[in-house]
Amino acid sequence: MEYGDLAALRCGGKDWSYRAVDGMADRVAGALVRDAGVGNGDRVGLYCINSPYFVAAYFGIIRAGGIVVPINLLLHPDEIVYILQDAGAEVMIYHEAMEPQMVQVRERMGAALRMSWVAGEQMGGADASLDVVLDRVTALVEDPEVDPGQDVAVIIYTSGTTGRAKGAMLTHRNLLSNVESVVEAFPMGVGDRIITVLPMFHAFAATACLLSGLRSGATVVAVPRFLPDELSGVIEREQGTIFMGVPSMYGVLANLPTDRAADFSSLRFCVSGGAAMPVEVMKRFEARFGVLIYEGDGPTECSPVTSVNPIDGIRKAGSIGLPVGGVEMRIVDDSGDELPDGEVGEIVVCGANVMKGYWNLPEATAESFWGEWFRTGDLGHRDTDGYFYIVDRKKDMIIVNGMNVYPRQIEEVLYRHPAILECAVVSDPDPLHGEVPKAFYVIRPGMEVEDRELRRWCIEHLGRHQVPRRWQRLDQLPKNATGKIVKRELTRRGEVERGLRTEG
Repeated sequence: MEYGDLAALRCGGKDWSYRAVDGMADRVAGALVRDAGVGNGDRVGLYCINSPYFVAAYFGIIRAGGIVVPINLLLHPDEIVYILQDAGAEVMIYHEAMEPQMVQVRERMGAALRMSWVAGEQMGGADASLDVVLDRVTALVEDPEVDPGQDVAVIIYTSGTTGRAKGAMLTHRNLLSNVESVVEAFPMGVGDRIITVLPMFHAFAATACLLSGLRSGATVVAVPRFLPDELSGVIEREQGTIFMGVPSMYGVLANLPTDRAADFSSLRFCVSGGAAMPVEVMKRFEARFGVLIYEGDGPTECSPVTSVNPIDGIRKAGSIGLPVGGVEMRIVDDSGDELPDGEVGEIVVCGANVMKGYWNLPEATAESFWGEWFRTGDLGHRDTDGYFYIVDRKKDMIIVNGMNVYPRQIEEVLYRHPAILECAVVSDPDPLHGEVPKAFYVIRPGMEVEDRELRRWCIEHLGRHQVPRRWQRLDQLPKNATGKIVKRELTRRGEVERGLRTEG
């Protein structure tokens, strides 16, 4: 084994070597085959916090020939049941912290969930303890046969911004291809400590932190949840060298009170993805901690990394960078024809990293491709140096009096106002203009600002059709498990207020 006794994983101050992680995965695989009857192509749910349990189960399921179905920790039990039923997963491995939700899941699933294993000391209603499995000496006797290009390793359910969530089928080749691209793009290796607070069930953390970190011989420092003060301490205490997060995490860390912010000088670089990084947030973080953030991007369906600003190369604020190795990107019009540099269109992606398709949804799969090019749903443009920029999500674009308005441009202006901590702009129906921008915002502690002041600020920096017509101050913006602002929740609030939807 190449890295053998080096630390592969660190959690709660304890290390697990590469050899130990390999052994744990092998024992989980053996138990899944012998005790749970898992065979090639069987789907297994994984509902677990960042921990050695997640890592052992993830690799154990794959080694048994199964398909990992990671479950978002913030989902309602009804949504979890939908995913398990849709994927046809009959076996579930979960962390003891999720037992309250699992009570409801088991009740709704009935006999369809034929076996569940719990990771942790509390058995609850589980059929077996993962700790007992990991204590066994017996391991998998024979590795399953795998066709890397066709056999699915993971089905990750998208967030379901419209309708039900869809399961993106990522093959072994999809993931391995993307891992090689990430390792080439991010200089990481033996001696690096990758601070991983992004949830491992998410494609960003799974590929860029966990899989790529282990491929390069680094140590993955697993942090169970994002608590700003604690994370700040972990970075200093563990002497983290690489941190990857979503924009809202950087915003919160940049605004920590002085007595609660630790020393980040051990960090070599940071990576941001999962959502557009406001330039002002990037500036605040870098000015405070003295470490650069390299923005990248990629959808779950692309395993997920498609582009990043080159580490130690030319970095362009506001850009998602250059395509990573093995990935091609284009800007196309509504007919799929490539547009010249500088023109806004949809970003499409081609490469070995692009998913096999959506689970049991051939029509949705077909609609998501133009030939071999995957349609990301992001509107953007490319500059003459080949750097890509996301203007906004295609579905988030607002049309005011027939003119395109991109919420991200408004948000960038609002983030420059000294009182704004976080903001999000969504479309609001209007009888006169068709649609108008509505801004939700959170102010920084100890500051005050009124809507009319923010409106004046926008008038100074935007065209009149871009200025939000409606404003709403909130204590906090809704976020998903990765910390990404969930705009559909803000849109839903407006629908409730207009009587178009009931609460919940």
